[in-house]
Amino acid sequence: MKHTQCLIVGAGPAGLSAAIYTARAGVDTLALGCNPKVAGDYDIDNYFGFPETVTGRELIERGMAQAKRFGATLRCERVMAVHHGENGNFVVKSDTDEYAADAVIIAAGVARVRPGIANLADYEGKGVSYCVSCDGFFYRGKSVLVLGEGDYAANQALELTTFTPQVAIYTQGKAPVISEGFAARLSQAGIPVIEQTVATLAGEPALAAARLANGTELPVDGIFIAMGQASALDFAKTLGLPLRGAFIQADHDQKTALPGVFAAGDCVGRFLQISVAVGEGAKAGKSAIAYLKQAGAAHTKTS
Repeated sequence: MKHTQCLIVGAGPAGLSAAIYTARAGVDTLALGCNPKVAGDYDIDNYFGFPETVTGRELIERGMAQAKRFGATLRCERVMAVHHGENGNFVVKSDTDEYAADAVIIAAGVARVRPGIANLADYEGKGVSYCVSCDGFFYRGKSVLVLGEGDYAANQALELTTFTPQVAIYTQGKAPVISEGFAARLSQAGIPVIEQTVATLAGEPALAAARLANGTELPVDGIFIAMGQASALDFAKTLGLPLRGAFIQADHDQKTALPGVFAAGDCVGRFLQISVAVGEGAKAGKSAIAYLKQAGAAHTKTS
């Protein structure tokens, strides 16, 4: 497993700003993320220091170049999970690799794709979960479904095999977009990927069945939602971070309740502007540097 002192989840304005600060301070910095939503061909004309209009894409490209100049490593990898590791560190799993990190800055989006189930809310906490690490233990030997169409769903399904062999993926009618590596692992584990839609849920007082759009009723004990890509909210739930609605609780210095984990940008739910995200990223970077120094983990980066 590869090691880095500071791993940043997200390569948007907050993540890149944090990477600039940590890398410039000599901290071994790795930022993981692909195509942040701000990196589009739309105009931005209210960002400080740009009297001319700049596109989101250009702004991100400039931020990436600056972070790299200070020695940060940027990789287009999609983070699937962030877990507690040994000795107080953290394990970050992407779609292609796995890393051990002394500190983590969460600077990813919070958007969560909903599966389109009419009565989903009635069963949240009663058979419906968003976190295998949190709730997989409760489904030992039971029948579970994972709803999702991509690598995130595949990863969640594979993690569930630690607790039960009765796992299937339903894509909610979408075409699967699972990479070859994950598809091979699903096949080896005997996990089917089914292009059917779960329309409603049934059971009293907890989940007992899933009714498909074609009228079929499946007996099932648990459903894990993993639509689209993993979000900051998913990582927060796995780590046990306190939330404020759909956002991560972070203090003025971007510290979460868990030492060594910081959060910045849209995922903390403040004024959702690029300038604010950049400022929060800088504060998160500064706090991570202080944490690493205090923990005795920070040292001058060597090649």
